[in-house]
Amino acid sequence: MAQPLMPKATAVWLVENTALTFEQIAEFCKLHPLEVQAIADGEVGMGIQGLDPITNGVLTQEEIDRCVESTDNRLVIAKSKIPQPRAKPRGARYTPVSKRQDRPDAIAWLLKNCPELSDAQISRLIGTTKPTINSVRDKTHWNSQQIKPQNPVNLGLCTAQDLERVVVIAKNKAAKLKAAEPAVDTAVETAEEAGVESTEDQSEVPADLPSDPS
Repeated sequence: MAQPLMPKATAVWLVENTALTFEQIAEFCKLHPLEVQAIADGEVGMGIQGLDPITNGVLTQEEIDRCVESTDNRLVIAKSKIPQPRAKPRGARYTPVSKRQDRPDAIAWLLKNCPELSDAQISRLIGTTKPTINSVRDKTHWNSQQIKPQNPVNLGLCTAQDLERVVVIAKNKAAKLKAAEPAVDTAVETAEEAGVESTEDQSEVPADLPSDPS
């Protein structure tokens, strides 16, 4: 069975909004049952915003109800009716003319659900420009009133694999930067303390030392 887009975010939503068992959620999201239990206990995924699989076309309410009725049932991912674009290994992503009008909706969704993504990553992912991203963010886009956040995968602007990959890269980069912050702060404090100690040592030396008789 195919893995849903952003499995941990999907698991967070299912834990918070359904009566499915940990095993059912774990199998559907390709996670360990203990990891799903940790999500339910608030030990994992505290900073992850739940991703609604119904809105994104991954599941139907009927499918969830079917599995809630019996713990022996297993969730089956819904088949997307939207053709998936082929991923290009290199070069700028080409967006068909018929899909370009959907890009502001995709940008709004990414800004809301994937705040860790940089403008450059969003631009490469769905083939847009930074000015367009800024106009959607600042609500100065000419069509702002009609923009409705929609998953770019469902719009056919990128593949689920591409989105998952770029989100993982962004989160890993953010984690590395966060881990480096304490080290930088410690280095600055050490340097400042060393400067203070050096000043104190110099203040202890007498101003006028006797000249060397030799």
